[in-house]
Amino acid sequence: MATYLITGGNRGIGLTMATMLAARGESVVATARSVDALSPQARSLSGVRWVPLDVLDEGSIGALPGRLAAVGVSAIDVLVNNAGVSSTARSLAEVTAAELQRVFMVNAFAPILVAKALRGMIDAGSRRLIVNISSQLGSITNNDGGSSYPYRGSKTALNQMTVSLANELRPCGFTCVVAHPGWVRTDMGGQEAPLSVEQSATQLIALMDRLRPTDSGRFFNYDGAPMPW
Repeated sequence: MATYLITGGNRGIGLTMATMLAARGESVVATARSVDALSPQARSLSGVRWVPLDVLDEGSIGALPGRLAAVGVSAIDVLVNNAGVSSTARSLAEVTAAELQRVFMVNAFAPILVAKALRGMIDAGSRRLIVNISSQLGSITNNDGGSSYPYRGSKTALNQMTVSLANELRPCGFTCVVAHPGWVRTDMGGQEAPLSVEQSATQLIALMDRLRPTDSGRFFNYDGAPMPW
């Protein structure tokens, strides 16, 4: 049994991964901005411990180790930085500094700050695996459509910082990767997306199961295929 920490675990892909991992007997800890406001589905999950985390608040991120200790967690085998936001700012005319800061904080900066805060707990785990959920829209190679400046830029920044994380922590036995979950039918992905949350979560878990230290610093599609930077 491994211990998984999933940020943004209260809905969508995060909630589905938490459900599936708990069902197969893993120890699952999931975060939500407000534990008191969990959906009935999330609240009813058996085998999942919930801790509050606001990824827009550096103080909340810094308090995470203490909150985990309070629910009996001393080591984390797999950290899944899943919390993320989209942006309505599509064109250059719509971009504002405030929107860039908000989206970059959630999508790019918070995963690195969470990894920093939990470094000791992950080091105490058996797998030392960090999976940052990115997007194909963060691929510079694949950007032939433009627009979506905050979202695309934040995911590209996450990709770059994850490679730096992989390079720094590789000598310590860490495996750090980014993964595109696919275009999924969630609040963010919309109902026209081809993948269900179950399909995405199933393959992401299968990918995590087979990741090895030699994969550190790579960018994967949800099905394990390599993604271009």
